[in-house]
Amino acid sequence: MSKKFTYSISSIRFDENYQPADSTRLTTNFANLARGESRQENLRKTLTMINNRFNDLAHWDNPTADRYSVEVDIISADLDIEGNDHTFPVIETLKTTIIDHKENKRIDGMIGNSFSSYVRDYDFSIVLPAHFDNHPASPPPADFGDLHGKLFQHLLNSEAYQANFNKQPVICLSVSSSKTYHRTGNQYPVLGIEYRQAVCALNKGSLTDEYFSKMGLTVRYFMPAGSVAPLAFYFSGDLLTDYTDLELISAISTMETFQKIYRPEIYNANSSAGQVYQPSLNYQDYSLTQIVYDRAERSQMAVTQGKFTEAQFIKPYQDILEEWAASYDVASETVQREVGQKETAKKQAA
Repeated sequence: MSKKFTYSISSIRFDENYQPADSTRLTTNFANLARGESRQENLRKTLTMINNRFNDLAHWDNPTADRYSVEVDIISADLDIEGNDHTFPVIETLKTTIIDHKENKRIDGMIGNSFSSYVRDYDFSIVLPAHFDNHPASPPPADFGDLHGKLFQHLLNSEAYQANFNKQPVICLSVSSSKTYHRTGNQYPVLGIEYRQAVCALNKGSLTDEYFSKMGLTVRYFMPAGSVAPLAFYFSGDLLTDYTDLELISAISTMETFQKIYRPEIYNANSSAGQVYQPSLNYQDYSLTQIVYDRAERSQMAVTQGKFTEAQFIKPYQDILEEWAASYDVASETVQREVGQKETAKKQAA
């Protein structure tokens, strides 16, 4: 059955002429910016912010702060469940490419960055509210996020992903406004000052952290130089050694730009996070970017998209999905993939 679960990967450039694909979630950050009268100006200004922030962080051998520019591609993974070429858009992320104008060369940036998923909409907008309606004082269901987590890891182990990308993704999101973060003494040259979430028996990690852990991802929180709040970096492996400085900077510059637009109360605040920090969307001392963004639409559409997923994906394939999830061995497939990568690397080295 796992052979029927196959992925196809496509990409579309995120530039000032970007038009959202029909399969793109309307609440996705980049799609939201690409609609309305201000769409082209929004896109142009967003890309300028990304480039400026990248050059700000990649300041060595860059005296005029214009050595680099960043190309952003939207990567879509469509899943064919039955092997009949009928696909469902499961996951969208971003891939950055760095243009070094001094050396006239293109450099791979980060894969991941943003994370878009219809199934996550279904889980958080349909499954979770229904559960809390019936069990108000209970935690989320024990299997909450299990299917989504296995689909994500199956994608990373797939031939389609391996053929297109040579590293695991890093997802960079906002910190949780319901949690408190403490500054540590750890400081990394590119990622900046590390924060840790205050976790105890009565204050567990955020629901997003737990959801992403089922995707095989752990989280660390860093506030880069010049930032005013830490970002949450979700990754597998070793965040500090598996990626180059330029790869990390491409993720920071891209996602911090989006967060300044979408959550200015946190990421465009006029004062930076202190030793103990609790993000708040009610904070009043912040600056707005010159980019138009419809936050209300984003929250309203999540439920609509969750219902769409339920009707077009969950219910039609429920039996197949349940059987596949029960039999899919993430650990075994991951080991096979890693062994294959090592063998390939040895052959290439020889």
